[in-house]
Amino acid sequence: MKSSLILATLLLVLASCDRPPPTGASTHEEDTEAPTNRVDIPASVRGNLGITFANVERRILQDSLRVPGSFELEPQARREYRLSLPGQVQFEVSQFDSVTPGATLFRFLSSEWADLKGRIYLAATGSEQAELKLGALRARIDALVDASLRNAELEAEVLMLQAEIIRHQAELGTALTTAANLLNLFRDPAGPVLTEDDLLAPTPDTGATVPLYQTIHWIEAKAAESAVVESIAITDGAFADAGAIVLTTVDPTRLRFRALALQSDLRRFENQPSARIVPAQGEGGAINDSIKATLIPGLEADPSQRTLTLFAEPEELLPWARPGVAAFLEVSPSSTGSPVLAIPRSAVVKDGITHVFFKRDPMDPNKAIRVEADLGTYDGRWIEIKSDIGPNDEVVLDGAFELKLATSVSGTAQKGGHFHADGTFHADDH
Repeated sequence: MKSSLILATLLLVLASCDRPPPTGASTHEEDTEAPTNRVDIPASVRGNLGITFANVERRILQDSLRVPGSFELEPQARREYRLSLPGQVQFEVSQFDSVTPGATLFRFLSSEWADLKGRIYLAATGSEQAELKLGALRARIDALVDASLRNAELEAEVLMLQAEIIRHQAELGTALTTAANLLNLFRDPAGPVLTEDDLLAPTPDTGATVPLYQTIHWIEAKAAESAVVESIAITDGAFADAGAIVLTTVDPTRLRFRALALQSDLRRFENQPSARIVPAQGEGGAINDSIKATLIPGLEADPSQRTLTLFAEPEELLPWARPGVAAFLEVSPSSTGSPVLAIPRSAVVKDGITHVFFKRDPMDPNKAIRVEADLGTYDGRWIEIKSDIGPNDEVVLDGAFELKLATSVSGTAQKGGHFHADGTFHADDH
């Protein structure tokens, strides 16, 4: 009886071992999958984490030199407009207005201009009256000649009238020249140059035909070039003396870059006609932004500071290039070194003893690939990457540290995962 019970129990145990596993169960091997080095970065995550990208560039890093400096206006970029006569000023523009050539900047009313017009009128009228008198006097003399009579007094009067006409014409010419030069100082650069004859030309005005100079009461000052009004020196409607500055304009496109280099690097700038101007990091611009420029070494150096001034003329202007904006002048030797694939140094982060960066997946822009960095030459801003990167790739710039934290556990890469819209990371479960 006892042996029969033991045998039945043994058979029951064997039967239970032969049963198949429950439906839906998986073995340890089936649950384990190979880890991935990709992480999801959809648009919402990129926005919340502030992820930005930088392009891989071919750059000469060996012996390259970068010196600090800033943009400034060229000496010819600023233009002053002054009064040529004392008078009352009325403005037609405001500060920071953009103006085109020929646009009216201001107008002024001057008593000296009225006096000058009076001189022109008196000289012209005096000359005309003297010529009329001379004509009448010559007619009398001719009549006396026909009667075989001569009058010495009349002949002397002729000489006086001729001298008077010459005097009036000289005064008229001087006044007209002064008026024309004055008006041409403020003329439209695209318009014709006023001459003395133009000022005397008849011009219809209020139903009567009068000379042009008589129709000009307010003198208008026109812009000589495209520019921006930088400053206004006097109050609108105020009276200003002759020679006073009325306003100043600047041409913001006429920029140059001034940098300060060490005298010990002087030889490195020899035979270097070209350079690049790159923005300072953290200025909000793209890391790949740069401006080609022509390098011009300064004429003098500072012996006490052991520095040398460098100038660079940009070939183009980007929105961040403005007077006073700090940047760097980057000079790369043309005879030594060769271009290498490089990325910004700030895109490389350290994970334990390993340096990593994140490359945007070329097949899926919503994924980033974690890559262990094989580093090379470093110039202080850009660093050479020797593997796992191509010239058309993009790397994560801002946000690389957050991706490193999300994809590392005690210095080793964890399984792939994804970010939620709020920026939190969740590892993929398999």
